[in-house]
Amino acid sequence: MYNVVMAASKTQRLNLRIAEQDRALFDKAALAQHESLSQFLVESGRERAERLMADRAGFPVGSKQWEALVAAMDRPARARPELTRLFERSRPG
Repeated sequence: MYNVVMAASKTQRLNLRIAEQDRALFDKAALAQHESLSQFLVESGRERAERLMADRAGFPVGSKQWEALVAAMDRPARARPELTRLFERSRPG
């Protein structure tokens, strides 16, 4: 996914016009996250952009790979005892 964020120098500036109530909401949310307004808005925008782009990612496959994928999805589900045990365990901590 795109969420690998390097410590790149910040050279770009973005100016926005927003409604007063949006600014108040963003300020409150940033404060709740213990982030600056800029940090909050950049991270929030990045997360939304990553989700949007991930939904549009294409994975080209050849016809044989496609047939194998469809066949795997068409197979009936089967019980996996090790997964059943895993999900029956209580959460640590």
